[in-house]
Amino acid sequence: MDAATAAERLAALGTERVGHRFKGLPPDAGDLTLAELAAERRNLFTGGFTTPVLVLSAERLQHNLDLMETYTGRHGLAFAPHGKTSMAPQLFRRQIDHGAWGITLAVPHQVWVARHFGIQRVFLANELVDPASLRRIAADLAADPEFRFVCYVDSVRGVELMDAALTEAAPRDGGRPLDVVVELAAGEGARTGARTEQECAAVADAVAATRTLRLVGVAGYEGEVPQADQDRVRAWLRRLTGLAAEFDKAGRFDGLDEIVVSAGGSAWFDAVAEVFAELPTFSAPVLKLLRSGAYVSHDDGHYHSRTPFTRVPEEGALEPAFRLWTQVVSRPSAEQAFVNAGKRDAAYDLDLPFAQVVRRDGVERPATGVSVTKLSDQHAWLRTTPEADVEVGDWLGMGLSHPCTVFDKWQLIPVVEADGTVVDCVRTFF
Repeated sequence: MDAATAAERLAALGTERVGHRFKGLPPDAGDLTLAELAAERRNLFTGGFTTPVLVLSAERLQHNLDLMETYTGRHGLAFAPHGKTSMAPQLFRRQIDHGAWGITLAVPHQVWVARHFGIQRVFLANELVDPASLRRIAADLAADPEFRFVCYVDSVRGVELMDAALTEAAPRDGGRPLDVVVELAAGEGARTGARTEQECAAVADAVAATRTLRLVGVAGYEGEVPQADQDRVRAWLRRLTGLAAEFDKAGRFDGLDEIVVSAGGSAWFDAVAEVFAELPTFSAPVLKLLRSGAYVSHDDGHYHSRTPFTRVPEEGALEPAFRLWTQVVSRPSAEQAFVNAGKRDAAYDLDLPFAQVVRRDGVERPATGVSVTKLSDQHAWLRTTPEADVEVGDWLGMGLSHPCTVFDKWQLIPVVEADGTVVDCVRTFF
């Protein structure tokens, strides 16, 4: 796909009407397009926005994009951030514009979204065995010489299924093979991946026996290392790089212009950078591909307490970019209050939301003495201590944990500057 077409499709997102489909937007803006609403630069608090409403900080979002571009460049890493975190094509484009090699995804639907909006390099961190999806990928590869697609393989059976589907889909002259990387599991009891180097070799042999697949490297996900700590994570990463070196020594990458070695979630990318820096010289240049995705919004819980930047502070610091604004709708006792956001609005798979600020009459102050203890479908339960000052009608700003399950609850997210000015609307596709 050419750049002009991709830009047109991104711009078309702004032509959608506010209407009734999107949570939190001003009722009097229903006839406006999203671009028109952003152009009005309304204030989040006085411009008619309703609660609950999830927002992204414009300044913090930009800071995180800049920081990871600098970090990956400094460490000689290519970067394919995991797009399933946000599934927001506007953010995909900003990540690409900040130096990302491509986008990592998890399932075929996400690939179709990325392709529609012009993403030319996709790393699928999964084994793809669905025949219909493989036919679509084969057709895209045949139609677009600039399209690069790489996915996992972790079993001989999976390779056989992929080969059968692609053989049926490919023209008689063979067409372009589909690039694959052997996935090394993070250990016994971890998630996907071949468990041993011997199993990885058997999968690689199966790939070599096909004409539809091409082995281009190895990959895995260190976040699944059992009882992960710095020593265990680094030990597994050295298994991964050692596997790549053994494959290269055995001639499994002969004829490649580039060898892919990939890892990297959002909790241990410092270890990835350190171990990938130790890679020996291979028979072809190595694409050291980092896949951390949660950085773009960061969070106030899960990753904020585990970010590699807390271990290596001289590298910088990511900033939580989310805030969920809610409103106090009930204050039944001195020890209890309720706001109008719940499971449908806030991530809760790892940590409950964090009460941060109370806003009343245009003035914000810390949410002292306020904590979230439980979520119902449309309410958050608040415990309030004697020093808490909250009343019905107050706006309560909450921090959220685990961005992967925040984005999927909101089809549209206003982007807000520090003074409350809404400057953009980010569309998601889950």
